Amino acid sequence: MTGRRKFRRLLSRLIKNSLSFRGYFDLYNIPFEHISLFNFSETKSPLQPRGLNRGPNIFDYLTERDIEYYVSDPSLDEFSNLDTLRHKIQKEQIDFAFQYWPGLDGLLHTVGNRSPEISVKLRVYEDWIAQLMSAAREHYAEVRLYVFSDHGMANCNVMLDLKKEVEALPLRMPGDYVVVYDSTMARFWFFNENARQTITRRLQQIPDGRIVPDDELEKLGTLFPDRYFGELIFLAREGVLIVPSHMGARPIRGMHGYHPTDANSYAALCTNQEVIPDETTSIPDIFRLMTRDADLARARNADPNAQNPERHSRMATTANA
Repeated sequence: MTGRRKFRRLLSRLIKNSLSFRGYFDLYNIPFEHISLFNFSETKSPLQPRGLNRGPNIFDYLTERDIEYYVSDPSLDEFSNLDTLRHKIQKEQIDFAFQYWPGLDGLLHTVGNRSPEISVKLRVYEDWIAQLMSAAREHYAEVRLYVFSDHGMANCNVMLDLKKEVEALPLRMPGDYVVVYDSTMARFWFFNENARQTITRRLQQIPDGRIVPDDELEKLGTLFPDRYFGELIFLAREGVLIVPSHMGARPIRGMHGYHPTDANSYAALCTNQEVIPDETTSIPDIFRLMTRDADLARARNADPNAQNPERHSRMATTANA
């Protein structure tokens, strides 16, 4: 029974409430006999102030500077969040908005990136954005719109049973090693040198992925001194899905989480502005873009001597994350 997805979802909700977790939480397929070995990284909501485990997020920045803002409520559906934002715009209650729509991500996982259903979903978002912009222009003298994703999505055409390959080795988990099988990578921790060498040799023989070396991890900003996220990271090549994994037991059509330079890993940024800063080239740069415009919106809206008596707004929206 504990292997059934429906049971796991119900149990995840109960545990999330009992532990007062505020972020995204799901037990997925982590074996119960090994679950005490792991921690869950998103116990707080990243869409709220102090929502990151380390460092500030955009909502910390807005709160500290008394910038009135709106952010989506992930417990509500997309249309409800759209309606709430439209109401706040009409009341002229905000200088900044962060609208989070996760539906496209879920659809891409299910149907892949070539399905005609994707165009239909994008048309829905286009209509919603047009509604927001129309409302905003009625109440604000200037509106800046940014629509951005945080990753792409690759179609999965090859299934890799990495778990079977590792478990065939003369080693024991957790006596010799611990591993987390994600959909696109496997992360290992070792308790003896024999386990390290044995697993490393086997992974080097698998053509559907590779071990990411330390110098590459450091270049990507993911070489953590304490190896908190894995002593060894095996990354699948784009289009390969590790299944079964601790994320799921069945294949799905689309997945993200491959190497950042893979063709389908790139995110998108669309805006109604003619120019954006040249240094805006990756997801972390969006933070600087948001803080710049939030500060400008706050200053203009708070200045009673502004040349234009109408209010000015800066809006940032996200269509997929």
